[in-house]
Amino acid sequence: MPVPFRQFIVKVNSRCNLACTYCYMYFAADQGWRRQPVAASPRMLRHTARRIGEHAAAHRLPAVSVVLHGGEPLLTDPEVLGGFVRQVRERVPPGCAVRATLQTNGVLLTEEKLHALAAHGIAVGLSLDGGLARHNAQRVDHAGRPAWDGIRRAARLLAEPRHRAAYSGVLCVVDPATDPVELYESLLLLDPPGVEFILPHGNWTSPPPGLTGGDPAASAGRPTPYGDWLCAVFDRWWHDDRRRVGVRLFRECVALLLGLPGAVETLGLQAFTAVVVETDGGIEQVDALKTAYPGAAATGLDVFSHPFDAALGHPGIAARQAGRDALAPACRRCALVEVCGAGHYAHRYRAGHGFANPSVYCADLQRLIYHVAGALRTVASDRAASGAAP
Repeated sequence: MPVPFRQFIVKVNSRCNLACTYCYMYFAADQGWRRQPVAASPRMLRHTARRIGEHAAAHRLPAVSVVLHGGEPLLTDPEVLGGFVRQVRERVPPGCAVRATLQTNGVLLTEEKLHALAAHGIAVGLSLDGGLARHNAQRVDHAGRPAWDGIRRAARLLAEPRHRAAYSGVLCVVDPATDPVELYESLLLLDPPGVEFILPHGNWTSPPPGLTGGDPAASAGRPTPYGDWLCAVFDRWWHDDRRRVGVRLFRECVALLLGLPGAVETLGLQAFTAVVVETDGGIEQVDALKTAYPGAAATGLDVFSHPFDAALGHPGIAARQAGRDALAPACRRCALVEVCGAGHYAHRYRAGHGFANPSVYCADLQRLIYHVAGALRTVASDRAASGAAP
């Protein structure tokens, strides 16, 4: 049975004011962004709001998440963004909560824009590569100039008490070339309410930096630079910060190890419930699939002619909701399958073999999960020794 969408990632602008050298959107296999309208039209936004409301009503959803994305969404007037969110709230049925978030690189964020977004109940997430200038060396504008000054200004603005309620957290791509604890501590100095670490998008055909591709069956014993990096950050967080700072990847891993339901696409076997709407109104799967091959994210559907329910029947989306049944045999046999879930779908791709493979980060994910499990065992052992309740 298909699981309805609960997160709607709406591309309000297809261009970006930065040219980050690792960007999966503009420097990946799929260059379809070049054919997209620069900005979403009023008509596209109206139809998208109507389709979200229609979907929420059909499935009696208690809440939906709307993520304003790009490109860089702040290239669009915040009042336009607020107007769209208002339309969504008007279209969903009574009792359905709408959580709206904007994900930005921060360079264009100002006090005025932040006030406008907050007035419409839109939270702001900040994408950056660390809390120091050298961590963000790859975040440059189209002339190659560093963007750090603008990013730092945005982080300070969001952390101010009067804006704190609108700050959803920071999103940081893992770079194993950096010192993990230094980078993590530099993020804490920016005082975010939460941190989300994500792995660079890559696969067996186009592997991420520091890993090799090829045949997954021949990858036994490979190094785990990303797992090692994450374990170092986990230890710092686990011993010092876990009660005051939310690191989503670590909290989800702990929850899954304890048998609780997961809520991210990078771990676990839960059905994936996010869908993308491009600036032309096209309904697509998540952008990370564009790192696999041109057209990998496409569904052939659009908000003008199709309800979101039509996308639930798309083979790619059905596979992402099939849980264990969609995994490679090696993954189905793995002791960690309930926690790992074979990792991010896009990271499993291998040309000529599709997505029924382990993640290109398989060894790194195992390294992290076993490490987190060890921390939980230590806590349980210590409590048992002290006579405390488990």
